[in-house]
Amino acid sequence: MSSPSKRREMDLMKLMMSDYRVEMVNDGMQEFFVDFHGPKDSLYQGGVWRIKVGLPDAYPYKSPSIGFVNKIYHPNVDEISGSVCLDVINQTWSPMFDLVNVFEVFLPQLLLYPNPSDPLNGEAAALMMRDKSSYDQRVKEYCEKYAKHEATGAPPEEESSDEMSEDEYDSSDEAVVGKPDL
Repeated sequence: MSSPSKRREMDLMKLMMSDYRVEMVNDGMQEFFVDFHGPKDSLYQGGVWRIKVGLPDAYPYKSPSIGFVNKIYHPNVDEISGSVCLDVINQTWSPMFDLVNVFEVFLPQLLLYPNPSDPLNGEAAALMMRDKSSYDQRVKEYCEKYAKHEATGAPPEEESSDEMSEDEYDSSDEAVVGKPDL
């Protein structure tokens, strides 16, 4: 890779081409939001979280900052700030990783396998260890309340239609070929 900025561009394009909804904050490529769907077969399935991503100047040599914008109930996510406690992002990041890894591997793994022994949300960790069924219920409540698409704060996705409305469509031949020469 010739430079961090080229790598940032390439990783961002790769993320956008992976069908993630990405919303840029400014004209630069250092701060953006990504809509992240909870992994299938997990307590978080059906939830949609808006993730704020910040890329440092030294990306990919320094890890991105990742934070949940809407609330999530999880031992390794700070309920107030949305900060994520994930070793691969905070301590063992490597330039071999990219943004697609974050959204297709690291965050799904975090949600599927919480680590209550290293919590950012002590209450969630304690409840998970003390009463798993109550913890599961609280996760589902948070998903229902905070992780529906309208709760992400993202504008609703527009439905695209290739068909023209009746106002746009004029069936007269004159509209297509113009008036005949007389």
